[in-house]
Amino acid sequence: MENTSYIKIKTLVENHQQYFHTQETKSLLFRENNLLRLKSVILKYEAEISDALYKDLHKSTQEAFLTEISIVLSEIDYHLKHLYSWAKPKRVKTPMHLLPSSSSIIHEPLGLALIISPWNYPFQLVINPLIGAISAGCCAIVKPSPYTPNVAKILEVIIKESFNEKYISIVQGDREVNTHLLDQKVDVLFFTGSPALGKVVMSAAAKHLTPVILELGGKSPCIVDKDANIDIAAKRIIWGKCINAGQTCIAPDYVFVHESVKEKLIHKMELFISEMYGDDCQKSEFYPRMVNDNAFERVSNYLKFGKVRIGGKLDKADKYIEPTVMDEVDMNSELMQDEIFGPILPLIEFSDIQEPIQYINTHEKPLAFYYFGTNEEAQKVLASTTSGGACINDTLMHIANHHLPFGGVGNSGLGKYHGNESFLAFSNRRATVNTPTWIDLPFKYPPFKFFNLIKKIV
Repeated sequence: MENTSYIKIKTLVENHQQYFHTQETKSLLFRENNLLRLKSVILKYEAEISDALYKDLHKSTQEAFLTEISIVLSEIDYHLKHLYSWAKPKRVKTPMHLLPSSSSIIHEPLGLALIISPWNYPFQLVINPLIGAISAGCCAIVKPSPYTPNVAKILEVIIKESFNEKYISIVQGDREVNTHLLDQKVDVLFFTGSPALGKVVMSAAAKHLTPVILELGGKSPCIVDKDANIDIAAKRIIWGKCINAGQTCIAPDYVFVHESVKEKLIHKMELFISEMYGDDCQKSEFYPRMVNDNAFERVSNYLKFGKVRIGGKLDKADKYIEPTVMDEVDMNSELMQDEIFGPILPLIEFSDIQEPIQYINTHEKPLAFYYFGTNEEAQKVLASTTSGGACINDTLMHIANHHLPFGGVGNSGLGKYHGNESFLAFSNRRATVNTPTWIDLPFKYPPFKFFNLIKKIV
């Protein structure tokens, strides 16, 4: 798509700032109506959204609904249900030495939000943070990825049909456009992408002291312990790895498997790949493709760093990489250094649980962590490691709970969102003390009468 010009971007920013100062976006009824409007337009174009996701990523209608459309619709419904209670001033306790004052927290919108989104879930990762911005009362500029052009086009239709351009606007283009956007002074910046680009975004935001929410990624580990239910582990790991052909920030990136169950796990994984996608995954309507040729080349290059136990078939013209399980991997190779972001799954054998724990703890903090085994052992492993989120005996599912914060830690991200956390991400929690005028206690004023008594109270 054609790049939005620098002049247009500056004009949009100025118009948004002026519109925000009209105070209209702070009205709860205004926020509610715009969330309802957004939902209505999404439902109107649901078929077109699915079609665009198929054209860009070969996502089936079912996967498009489950991993993108349904998540957005349920997020809107959740905000509509809770918006008024979230926005109410929250009374908090006031210590005795401040009485008769009262204290509260007011949630006010930060102002103009800039939302820059990636290509792997190109609909959900634009609209989900936008819901939080609307709910909090912000104006917003959204920037979809150019690598999924069909989704970017339908997003432009949805945004323009749903909102006044002075309130919510959309900008299109490549990294040059991102650079222009990052030059602007906004009030909050929400970015989803790689840790490397997250550093660029954070550096740009620092020039204006702009608060950031960085939803990044990294290598999310998985452990299959000796006491795991291997059928369940194999099925849920393959499902989590093959959704969107592994192009998921919380996909299991590599698996530490106990030596006593490794061969059984590999056997079961092969069975479940066939059960889900048939004997030839390339012919399955449910198996996605790599987003572009560069992604295909990068991921297929990892095959040389170990022994292929399952899969390994490639078709460059179709951007197809078969679900692949690898063994005897080179731990110092790119396969184990880079986030794979594709359907290749390295297995690493272990005999003592301290081996994977030590490995995980000596690498960057991951966005997600998965453990298969007993609950008792799971608690010990979780207590010995850290991650943005985690699942015990499952993969990916923590992202589906509106009551859980979603985000990374350290290299995998900064800040949380989803549900109430999205509302808070785009809000300023304004501390307020209300002091009556019918009495004016003298203790805080010079010459500080009764100081020794006050010293005991505060």
